[in-house]
Amino acid sequence: MNEQAELLIRSLRIDWAAVADDSYLRGIGALAGLQEMQFRKPVTFFAGENGSGKSTLLEAIAIAYGFNPEGGTRNYQFSTYDSHSGLCEALHLTKGVRRAEWGYFLRAESFYNVATAEEAYSMLSNRGPEYYHRRSHGESFLKLLQSNFRENGIYLLDEPEAALSPQRQLTLLLEIARCVKAGAQFFIATHSPILLGLPDAEILCFDDTGIRPCAYEDTESYQVTKMFLEHRGAVLRQLEIL
Repeated sequence: MNEQAELLIRSLRIDWAAVADDSYLRGIGALAGLQEMQFRKPVTFFAGENGSGKSTLLEAIAIAYGFNPEGGTRNYQFSTYDSHSGLCEALHLTKGVRRAEWGYFLRAESFYNVATAEEAYSMLSNRGPEYYHRRSHGESFLKLLQSNFRENGIYLLDEPEAALSPQRQLTLLLEIARCVKAGAQFFIATHSPILLGLPDAEILCFDDTGIRPCAYEDTESYQVTKMFLEHRGAVLRQLEIL
């Protein structure tokens, strides 16, 4: 069986007839021309500038798969603010032959709400509450992910580096690699040059012209970080900071 057939989500299709003519979704350059997308690797990164459509597509995939729009597992049903787009209603997923045994949708922007819900839900389980609000933001972020990463699971992470130091991003990288070896699949929207460096992942770059596969070294996250580290003085002078 080939690698794609082993994936939990193999492809997606967008029915634009189900999107209103005046929807802002039609104005997102990366998404406007998207009809179909095939996934080829257990880890797919969405890379690109703010507002390029990465999180919008990731969110739509998560909701179409059955996750709560604000994040959490597929068992979470809470809602504090309805901010998701209607793209999920026009998006159709093709699943693989395997069934996911677990999964998690992480949205950095709604982490506080999810952490609150986590405590309430965990009180009803045998494991007991984790008390994420009693930890630092970064510690609770990483602990939540580590507690929910399991083999043969589907994980959608929106900017998981938001609360993590570079060292903790390396820890997360290790956790992702471990889960992939155990049959998990990840979709990750990120600006982190550390996470994007995961070997054998597919990186999809979003911009106004569309979505295209790109090499790690061709991502803006890598290029800008490399330029700053190697030519910090020149960059700061160009910005008129020095």
